[in-house]
Amino acid sequence: MTDVRQRPLTDRGMVRALLERHGLSASKAFGQNFLVDHGALSAIVAAAALEPDSVVFEVGPGLGTLTVALAATAARVISVELDTGMLGVLGETLTGLDNVELVHADALAYDLTTLPPGSLLVANLPYNVATPVIVRALESRRFERMVFLVQREVGERLVARPGDDAFGALSLIVERFTSRRRVVRHVAPGAFMPPPKVTSSVVRLDVDASVEPDPDLIALIHQSFAHRRKTLKRNLVYAAYPEERIDAALAALGLDPRVRAEALGLDVFERLRVLLESAG
Repeated sequence: MTDVRQRPLTDRGMVRALLERHGLSASKAFGQNFLVDHGALSAIVAAAALEPDSVVFEVGPGLGTLTVALAATAARVISVELDTGMLGVLGETLTGLDNVELVHADALAYDLTTLPPGSLLVANLPYNVATPVIVRALESRRFERMVFLVQREVGERLVARPGDDAFGALSLIVERFTSRRRVVRHVAPGAFMPPPKVTSSVVRLDVDASVEPDPDLIALIHQSFAHRRKTLKRNLVYAAYPEERIDAALAALGLDPRVRAEALGLDVFERLRVLLESAG
């Protein structure tokens, strides 16, 4: 048996041996691409800025490559894995790590309120659930900092500004909950086994703990971007706001009735929500 303590989990031969021994391969259904690049792994851990008392929530540990690196510093790592097949592998790679709690569950159903405030989310996020995991984590107000690997396209949307091609509802929602957001570095397909068809990005979000959830604002943002080729006014009409109320709100903000949502910043949407509601 290959000794997982003697060879790092970024070793491609180690990864092949593990998968073969357990009769497994990367699952497209679970969006699995195993990180085998030490530089990218180090970048994630460095961006997470772990402390000895850090509590880390990890989604989709896969083979446990990132889990082992996090456990070297953090006080506690809660690692949530949905793929039953990976549990046997993780039982092997995480052996002896008493500060790691492996949970067989769906991260989108996990009760985030059980985590202490100020926790960190650090993960190589499965591509197929990355966006809902990020939004749910932000809305939970449980995290101080979030560092993760996602598709480059998603990473660009997370940090985009008004006028950027990638700017949209997700950009505004992330801005609403964060004090800082940035792409740490890009990661080439060859850093993974199997290599995905796209470049990935390491993204760091610093969460603003003082922000209160505002479901009405989030709903307005989604409504405003529902039809990207339509004007903001047309999208709001489709969302059943009275046209005269929309016209009054746009006029109060000094906005051209032909303006599109992607041209506007978060502060405008916050004022727009108030105007639309007060006019009711």
